[in-house]
Amino acid sequence: SIATWPAFVFVVGLILSAFFVIRQVRGGLFIGIVITTIIAMIIQALTGSEDWGMATPEVPSSLGGLPDLSIVGQVDPISAFTKLGVVSTVLLIFTLLLTNFFDAMGTMNGLGKQANLVDEKGNLPEMKTALVVEGFGAVAGGAGSVSSNTVFADSAAGIGDGARTGLANVVTGVIFLLAMFLTPLYEIVPIEAAAPVLVVVGVMMAAQLKDIEWNRMEEAIPAFLTIVVMPFTYSIANGIGVGFIAYALMATFAGKAKKVHWIMWLVAALFVVYFAMEPISSLLA
Repeated sequence: SIATWPAFVFVVGLILSAFFVIRQVRGGLFIGIVITTIIAMIIQALTGSEDWGMATPEVPSSLGGLPDLSIVGQVDPISAFTKLGVVSTVLLIFTLLLTNFFDAMGTMNGLGKQANLVDEKGNLPEMKTALVVEGFGAVAGGAGSVSSNTVFADSAAGIGDGARTGLANVVTGVIFLLAMFLTPLYEIVPIEAAAPVLVVVGVMMAAQLKDIEWNRMEEAIPAFLTIVVMPFTYSIANGIGVGFIAYALMATFAGKAKKVHWIMWLVAALFVVYFAMEPISSLLA
């Protein structure tokens, strides 16, 4: 039901975020999160709602403490081969590699276009270097027993506020380090206060859709499938994979198969294997 207090908080947050963005208030999205969180805490204190999506906006018993670093460095790359078997482990590595690579590539291209960093052909300069750095970040995240340190679409919020040089990312990284000692404080922020910002980020990213030639079905169909599969499957890589496969097929239907670069065919074939992973793994098991 949308007739709940958390839904009301989300709507208020969305209105605030939209106002700050339209009025071009610097740091407006962050201000919107703070104000919406305060409103959520007041509503929670008055109503005692239990419908919150994740964190409940209540005053924490403490503001900070020492983080639990016991799992940092708990990495054993050999045991996967002994516990899962060589074939299953290789399939798992292939899945992770394909997902991480195309997640990063898709996100970087989207953010690069939003930041006006692309060249006249729409390509992001130094993409190879960026992907290498991103790959090292993903490995470092694994070694630190945390989530993959990859590029996130949420950076569109920073770009919308003027971030261009990468300094904003460094500042964000420092703040994340400090946040380890302030877990109870930031855990009071409910998803309903952060979600409005993601809506605005989605709007910013959707601005790139104007460049698609919607009157050409061989391009429009793969583009549309890419767009809808991402949110429905919660995966950028899934959307890109379906887009690659659909583009190769649609080009063939249009009699343009020879114009499709061999790398496109190779990636499309790899994604066919990727999507067949689960039944293949089940069969091998």
